Amino acid sequence: MKYIKLLLLFFIVQTQAQQGGMWIPSLLKGMNETEMKLLGMKISANDIYNANGSSLKDAVPQFNGGCTSEVISNKGLILTNHHCGFDAIQNHSSVEHDYLKDGFWAYKMEDELPNKDLEVTFIIKIEDVTTGVLEGVATLSNEADKQKKIQQNISDLTKNLPKETWQENRIKTFYDGNQYLLFVIESYKDIRFVGAPPSSIGKFGSDTDNWVWPRHTGDFSLFRIYADKNNHPAPYSIDNVPYKPKKFLPISISGIEENDFTMVIGFPGRTQEYLPSFAVNQIMNDLNPAKIEIRDNALKIQDGFMRKNQTIKIQYASKYAGIANYWKKWIGETKGLKKSDAVAIKQKFESDFQKKVVKLGKQNEYGNLLSEFEKNYNDIKDYALARDYFSEIVLRNTELLSSGYKLYQLEQILNTKGEQAFLDKKNSLSKGMEDFYKDYNSTVDKNIFESLMNLYVTKSPKQFLPSMFNTIDILNLTDDIYSNSKLTTYESFKTLLDGDTKVVIEKINNDKGYQLIKAMADAYNKNVLPKYDEITLKNISLQRTYMKAILELFPNNRIFPDANSTLRITYGKVKGYKPNDAVYYEPVTYLDGVIEKYIPGDYEFDVPKKLIDLYNAKDYGVYGYKNKMPVCFIGTNHTTGGNSGSPAIDAYGNLIGLNFDRVWEGTMSDINYSPDICRNIMVDARYVLFIIDKYAGAKNLISEMVLVSPKLKKK
Repeated sequence: MKYIKLLLLFFIVQTQAQQGGMWIPSLLKGMNETEMKLLGMKISANDIYNANGSSLKDAVPQFNGGCTSEVISNKGLILTNHHCGFDAIQNHSSVEHDYLKDGFWAYKMEDELPNKDLEVTFIIKIEDVTTGVLEGVATLSNEADKQKKIQQNISDLTKNLPKETWQENRIKTFYDGNQYLLFVIESYKDIRFVGAPPSSIGKFGSDTDNWVWPRHTGDFSLFRIYADKNNHPAPYSIDNVPYKPKKFLPISISGIEENDFTMVIGFPGRTQEYLPSFAVNQIMNDLNPAKIEIRDNALKIQDGFMRKNQTIKIQYASKYAGIANYWKKWIGETKGLKKSDAVAIKQKFESDFQKKVVKLGKQNEYGNLLSEFEKNYNDIKDYALARDYFSEIVLRNTELLSSGYKLYQLEQILNTKGEQAFLDKKNSLSKGMEDFYKDYNSTVDKNIFESLMNLYVTKSPKQFLPSMFNTIDILNLTDDIYSNSKLTTYESFKTLLDGDTKVVIEKINNDKGYQLIKAMADAYNKNVLPKYDEITLKNISLQRTYMKAILELFPNNRIFPDANSTLRITYGKVKGYKPNDAVYYEPVTYLDGVIEKYIPGDYEFDVPKKLIDLYNAKDYGVYGYKNKMPVCFIGTNHTTGGNSGSPAIDAYGNLIGLNFDRVWEGTMSDINYSPDICRNIMVDARYVLFIIDKYAGAKNLISEMVLVSPKLKKK
């Protein structure tokens, strides 16, 4: 009988302790807290989010709007990914002081480096303001009017809801417009660079290993928050002092084992878990392949130049990483969607949805949703494809076109907002483009332009292209523009903006590069954007109703809101996985794997001599495990872009790792999370400490931290 009871308890735990989802931290009590406890969590929901006292959310700020970080000392020391701090590291680097290549460590606070426009943002409290945001909306019939009213309500509430003078109110939408939450925030803008390993550690494996397991990357960097004498946010000043946090994370050196509880707190950027099957099919078979091809061409050209020229390598390192990141992600996402049969899964849910609608007599409200979705996604296909070609080629991957597009926007400001707005923007643009051209090489860009313009002319839906493209010769066009356009250097770019309004407009319109951009942008704005926006607006309305229906018709389902760069909790376990037949991946990697991958002098797999010496001597200090040095581990936490730098936290609330990636086969989790193959990748906190302590000798930083061994205490 005792054995049967144990089996029954095991069955209950396995069936109730579900994983996946990105949950709002202020709403964890109830189902989520129960699931987390069943998975092994020893702390409470109140320890994670407490509006009236310190909690874990006070130790996890958003890092510069696109990543996550965590406070790890009582002196405002924060930890994030190497790739999140990459721009700052690059900006401080030069050929003489190449911190990307050599790393950087501040052995005293006076050596810490200030960073222009870098900030971290803490969440102070979260409140539901749905009623206020939707006031007066239901009586409106037009979707555009509804959106306008919602934005007006958000603006009014943002201004009028209470906050301290140094704080800010932000309102975000959840469940596709069915819920709105207020976030009271504090943003600190004096953030100083403290330390980072060389790229041969912090970016080991580079783009080859990106989105791949097994992984051996020490993807971390260190910064410090500075505040005024009252501990409030303040611009950079020599008089500022290290920030005193409400909460900072102790770091566990006990290590992890398979099936240990893990929780990741962070700011995931965007997911689309509730898209209809028609949308998923379009992403998988039309949009992703087009974007992959464009970036593949750009990356090959950049890589060829970067491998031959150190100056170009520094100039393009951050840009290359940014382009490659989502290029490889889209490849893995498409592969995962096909492998998991995501469209069929969506279709099965939609079949169940329709049956529920009929069973509950909801045909008038929800009966036509799916057929309308199908029509809209058929109608939008060519427009969506044309939009992606324009965005990827003009705005993102061809620098001459993207800089020229800023001039196009400048001319539009004159036409829509008048001369004073034009002059203000002109002056700002003239100064602001200096940083852009510092990392620009016209030879690299010329080669990319030629390749991508060939794709634009041959692959983008032809009915939307300018008529000049019917007879265009790309090779001659490329030579003409890069020989004659003033968009190829900062000095000549500035000359386009010299003079009064009439002169500037005349000069830019006589520039050959600008003439091309204007023709492309005019055609896009006339032939693509209006119809794309019109259908998208219909889909926004449908998606809101569809989400409302899902919440209403499936009340017992685990339905979490899509990610939208707000603070979320995801929980799971340390777990290996089986991506393919006869293949199983263990959940932990070791320094042995770094040495196995080592290729002397290689762009991606070189290893610093000191790290090799530490490995040969097995000099791991208190951070090693059974004469080995753990490097990375994987878990079932549901993460996405924006979770980079998120703390991985153990059952007791201690830092055990730093989230930085997902496995390639599971990048589809933005659309279709599967606990079988979706895994997040984390650098082990012990490897971070080992690099700081034994490799860098930055014991001044180690002395700030609180190191704990909760498993030893438990024993």
